[in-house]
Amino acid sequence: MKLELGYINVKGVKFATENKFENGIVYVDELALKELLLKDSSLEDCNFDVAYPGESVRITPVKDVIEPRLKVEGPGGIFPGVISKLETVGSGKTHVLRGMAIVTAGKIVGFQEGIIDMSGPGADYTPFSQLINLVVVCKPAPMVEAHDYEEAVRLAGLKAANFVAEIAKDAVPDEVMAYETKGLIDSINEYPNLPRVAYVQMLQSQGLLHDTYVYGVDAKKIVPTILYPTEIFDGAIISGNCVSACDKNTTYHHQNNPVVTDLYAQHGKTINFVGVIITNENVYLADKVRSSDWTAKLAEFLQVDGVIISQEGFGNPDTDLILNCKKIEQKGIKTVIITDEYAGQDGKSQSLADADVLANAVVTGGNANQVITLPSMDKVIGTLKYVDKIAGSHAGSLADDGTIIAEIQVITGATNELGFNKLSAR
Repeated sequence: MKLELGYINVKGVKFATENKFENGIVYVDELALKELLLKDSSLEDCNFDVAYPGESVRITPVKDVIEPRLKVEGPGGIFPGVISKLETVGSGKTHVLRGMAIVTAGKIVGFQEGIIDMSGPGADYTPFSQLINLVVVCKPAPMVEAHDYEEAVRLAGLKAANFVAEIAKDAVPDEVMAYETKGLIDSINEYPNLPRVAYVQMLQSQGLLHDTYVYGVDAKKIVPTILYPTEIFDGAIISGNCVSACDKNTTYHHQNNPVVTDLYAQHGKTINFVGVIITNENVYLADKVRSSDWTAKLAEFLQVDGVIISQEGFGNPDTDLILNCKKIEQKGIKTVIITDEYAGQDGKSQSLADADVLANAVVTGGNANQVITLPSMDKVIGTLKYVDKIAGSHAGSLADDGTIIAEIQVITGATNELGFNKLSAR
């Protein structure tokens, strides 16, 4: 399966009375977008704002971040089974509006929502401070249940991303990147002397607003399965969860999964990248055992020499991570796990809730309990009303002058377990 991504560089986003893309500027018909989103009866109102890198702007509480993409050639469309018709994606040509994102915010759904600062020390911890963010601030209709409001905001973000991507459908890409994964036998025959590597992506699926969707299906309802890596680039996986902001995989993270991108960069050079195994994270031990059994079985079926395993979330999912790692290692397949740490504010506590001697190659996204002071900003998009309630903060985190003292857990993407963050070790 081969996919070409055509990157269209976005230099600015402005509101206008008509939709157009001109000289790198996306002009958005604000009224038309609002009319589209308010067709959902779960939303009473929505408004829009734009935040640029370097501005004294704080966006909170952040629910999702989405990159506008558009299928211009080939089967299916972006976000299949949700926005586009249900059809296998990952081939043909897709346009990407690079340098911007849709960010959804508004009244809090769950306590694990986050903050994006566009400048100051907080901006150093999130990659989204480097994007031009079109923020959709949603207001729920009266008496709407939390899960219905979550769904409405999730869909609003996807609809807005699709709406904006359509504006630049006739633009000529500034750069084109091609990605291809062949069938297993062809892959083995093409690079028989290179080690075969697969990627195991764990999807947050513990329910209670902790969900991820695959082709529109809640991941807790699936068994581990195999995807072409290019399907991920076309929005086959989308976020729908309220795990801690620091290690939540937003939809943008899935669309730009750096593990997939980096494995493709080494494909045919140092490794033979044969595909992706997706698996879920479960609440009950029996379900964890079942899914990890299937994951290890699929890795064995692919006859790979090594796998990279990425986690989403912390605590309960640590057991899913270690079970996957342990069982795959017991198949004679080498593993590297990507996680983050909750090692206490002094960094001296146990980093993970589970462990095994076979988990001996670990990449960390950082310690989410690290404390940071976020200075006040000149402008807030959304509301500061819930800052003292989101995970990583505490009663009194928000000072009267707008300063926030909290753990970096509150910052969207700070310790992301795909490695899509800005922390490093020296």
